[in-house]
Amino acid sequence: MKTVFDVVVIGGGIIGSSVAFNLAKENMNVALFEAGAIGSKATGAAAGMLGAHSEADDLELFYPFARESQQAYHILQAEVQSLTGLDFDMKAGGIFKLAYSETEKQELAGALALETMKWVEAAEVKRALPGVAENIIGAAYIEDDVNIMPAQASRAMCKGVQALGGTIFENTSVVALSQSGSGYEVKTTQGAFTAQKVVVANGVWSSTLFKEAGLSHELFPIKGEILSLSSDQVTLKHTIFHNGSYIVPRRDGSFVVGSTMTAHDWSDYPTVANIEKIIAKAKTMFPDVAKMKIESAWAGLRPQTFDTKPFIGQHPEQDGIFFATGHSRNGVLLAPVTGMMIRDLMLGRAVNQNWVEAFKVGRGNPVLI
Repeated sequence: MKTVFDVVVIGGGIIGSSVAFNLAKENMNVALFEAGAIGSKATGAAAGMLGAHSEADDLELFYPFARESQQAYHILQAEVQSLTGLDFDMKAGGIFKLAYSETEKQELAGALALETMKWVEAAEVKRALPGVAENIIGAAYIEDDVNIMPAQASRAMCKGVQALGGTIFENTSVVALSQSGSGYEVKTTQGAFTAQKVVVANGVWSSTLFKEAGLSHELFPIKGEILSLSSDQVTLKHTIFHNGSYIVPRRDGSFVVGSTMTAHDWSDYPTVANIEKIIAKAKTMFPDVAKMKIESAWAGLRPQTFDTKPFIGQHPEQDGIFFATGHSRNGVLLAPVTGMMIRDLMLGRAVNQNWVEAFKVGRGNPVLI
């Protein structure tokens, strides 16, 4: 078994998979370690919306970052599919962000100034979405905000890593990280490995590795509960969204409905009370939800930082340790651009300095342990 690599990526969710794939494309000898199955944690729990326009309240920094990532998905999927024959199960149709009052319409005004977003009156929304709530006054329609199957995308990218000569270790936890000569020793449940560089990308569980790297940053979970519905009678061609709640039609005919956001809750199961709230909210958007069959329910732990922005960059004092974590509810959306940013930082290529500064690991004056 190979034990020496150029780069070790810790975490096999959609962020770690994107990082590993982007590095493997540069002919780097990459190993990825995932404690469970690829894409089985927060990634597998996500609805998969590529909703860049949800970040349109920050048109200076976050929206351009999210929009670039959204657009990069088409190229990334084509590259992966060419290598592996696998795709991300991307579904077109876009999102209708519903408005029930003039006040809600006004709250969308800034985003509606974008060329990629348009206001649609209620009658037209109802033609596009038969069965939508009668009391809407209209909706903002974003055609580019499509959705994917996140766990499938992660697995496809990891197959791409393998096709490029990289190694994927599933069911292998990293238990310690330390400097070793000019590189790093990564101790795992499958033994010890060495690498010149390490990328920490294991979501809310990254806090332990921040400490291993001498930093005091801690991530905390934002628990999200979601359910899957099905129906032989109800159809829905577009995603419906309102105030953080959504109904997402998947290509397999199912509907993903969510989601709660509960801070500092480490439990990984859905509760009856919160599933009831999700269903009640969904019925106010699309009453025919009441006719659907419940297939399953689950929960995931989104990783959040102290200021809600992700950590994407190098350790402030140690060369060779990079972090790509803390993406909260935007992990799926931001995976392509995060992978490209880590690649470019590692290879010394030009990176948008506004992004470097906004997402740097050293912000917030972390106490060195």
